[in-house]
Amino acid sequence: MPGYLTTHVLDTARGTPAEGMEVVLYRRDGDNRTELARLMTNADGRTDRQILPEDQFRTGTYELEFHAGAWMDKTGVPAETPRFLDIIPIRFGMSQQDHYHVPLLISPFGFSTYRGS
Repeated sequence: MPGYLTTHVLDTARGTPAEGMEVVLYRRDGDNRTELARLMTNADGRTDRQILPEDQFRTGTYELEFHAGAWMDKTGVPAETPRFLDIIPIRFGMSQQDHYHVPLLISPFGFSTYRGS
Protein backbone atom coordinates (compact mmCIF):
# COMPACT_ATOMS: atom_id res chain seq x y z
CA MET A 1 0.00 0.00 0.00
CA PRO A 2 1.45 3.41 -0.92
CA GLY A 3 1.93 5.86 1.94
CA TYR A 4 0.13 9.17 2.44
CA LEU A 5 -0.71 11.64 5.23
CA THR A 6 -4.03 13.13 6.38
CA THR A 7 -5.37 15.09 9.35
CA HIS A 8 -8.67 15.97 11.00
CA VAL A 9 -9.04 18.90 13.42
CA LEU A 10 -11.89 18.90 15.92
CA ASP A 11 -12.89 21.72 18.26
CA THR A 12 -13.56 19.83 21.49
CA ALA A 13 -14.84 22.94 23.31
CA ARG A 14 -17.69 23.37 20.81
CA GLY A 15 -18.02 19.79 19.65
CA THR A 16 -17.56 20.75 15.99
CA PRO A 17 -15.00 20.40 13.21
CA ALA A 18 -12.36 23.16 13.21
CA GLU A 19 -13.09 24.78 9.85
CA GLY A 20 -10.60 27.30 8.46
CA MET A 21 -7.44 26.34 10.37
CA GLU A 22 -4.17 26.62 8.48
CA VAL A 23 -2.03 23.47 8.57
CA VAL A 24 1.59 23.46 7.36
CA LEU A 25 3.68 20.33 6.71
CA TYR A 26 7.47 20.30 6.96
CA ARG A 27 9.98 17.55 6.32
CA ARG A 28 12.64 17.49 9.04
CA ASP A 29 16.31 16.73 8.44
CA GLY A 30 18.09 17.27 11.74
CA ASP A 31 17.60 20.92 12.66
CA ASN A 32 16.58 21.82 9.11
CA ARG A 33 13.04 21.77 7.84
CA THR A 34 11.55 22.13 4.38
CA GLU A 35 7.97 23.25 3.83
CA LEU A 36 6.05 20.73 1.71
CA ALA A 37 2.41 21.82 1.97
CA ARG A 38 0.21 24.61 3.32
CA LEU A 39 -3.52 23.85 3.48
CA MET A 40 -6.71 25.00 5.21
CA THR A 41 -9.22 22.75 6.93
CA ASN A 42 -12.66 22.54 5.34
CA ALA A 43 -16.14 22.46 6.91
CA ASP A 44 -15.46 18.90 8.10
CA GLY A 45 -12.15 19.87 9.77
CA ARG A 46 -10.17 17.99 7.11
CA THR A 47 -8.07 19.22 4.23
CA ASP A 48 -9.53 18.95 0.73
CA ARG A 49 -6.61 16.79 -0.36
CA GLN A 50 -4.04 14.57 1.30
CA ILE A 51 -1.40 16.65 3.08
CA LEU A 52 1.32 14.40 1.72
CA PRO A 53 -0.02 12.46 -1.28
CA GLU A 54 1.16 9.03 -2.39
CA ASP A 55 3.35 10.37 -5.21
CA GLN A 56 5.33 12.59 -2.78
CA PHE A 57 5.45 10.22 0.20
CA ARG A 58 8.81 9.28 1.72
CA THR A 59 9.53 7.81 5.12
CA GLY A 60 11.23 10.15 7.56
CA THR A 61 10.60 12.77 10.22
CA TYR A 62 7.93 15.39 9.65
CA GLU A 63 6.29 18.25 11.48
CA LEU A 64 2.75 19.54 11.22
CA GLU A 65 2.05 23.07 12.38
CA PHE A 66 -1.54 23.83 13.32
CA HIS A 67 -2.20 27.59 13.38
CA ALA A 68 -4.64 27.46 16.27
CA GLY A 69 -4.27 31.03 17.55
CA ALA A 70 -5.22 32.63 14.21
CA TRP A 71 -8.10 30.15 13.90
CA MET A 72 -9.37 31.05 17.40
CA ASP A 73 -9.18 34.75 16.47
CA LYS A 74 -11.32 34.08 13.36
CA THR A 75 -13.89 31.95 15.19
CA GLY A 76 -14.56 34.33 18.06
CA VAL A 77 -12.76 32.58 20.91
CA PRO A 78 -12.18 35.38 23.45
CA ALA A 79 -8.68 36.75 22.95
CA GLU A 80 -5.87 36.69 25.48
CA THR A 81 -2.56 38.45 25.05
CA PRO A 82 -0.68 36.33 24.36
CA ARG A 83 -2.87 33.33 23.58
CA PHE A 84 -2.10 30.21 25.61
CA LEU A 85 -2.04 28.19 22.36
CA ASP A 86 -0.89 29.75 19.11
CA ILE A 87 1.01 27.55 16.67
CA ILE A 88 0.95 23.89 17.68
CA PRO A 89 3.86 21.85 16.23
CA ILE A 90 3.59 18.08 16.16
CA ARG A 91 6.79 16.28 15.17
CA PHE A 92 6.41 12.64 14.19
CA GLY A 93 8.04 9.87 12.18
CA MET A 94 6.67 7.84 9.30
CA SER A 95 8.66 4.62 9.04
CA GLN A 96 6.70 2.58 6.51
CA GLN A 97 4.57 2.89 3.39
CA ASP A 98 1.20 3.30 5.06
CA HIS A 99 -1.65 5.73 5.69
CA TYR A 100 -0.62 8.06 8.50
CA HIS A 101 -3.45 10.09 10.02
CA VAL A 102 -2.50 12.75 12.59
CA PRO A 103 -5.64 14.33 14.05
CA LEU A 104 -5.73 17.29 16.42
CA LEU A 105 -8.31 17.72 19.17
CA ILE A 106 -8.24 21.37 20.24
CA SER A 107 -9.73 23.70 22.83
CA PRO A 108 -8.47 27.15 23.93
CA PHE A 109 -6.39 25.65 26.76
CA GLY A 110 -5.38 22.20 25.58
CA PHE A 111 -4.90 19.79 22.70
CA SER A 112 -4.19 16.15 22.03
CA THR A 113 -3.18 14.02 19.08
CA TYR A 114 -2.62 10.38 18.21
CA ARG A 115 -1.96 8.17 15.21
CA GLY A 116 -5.38 7.61 13.77
CA SER A 117 -6.68 5.52 10.93
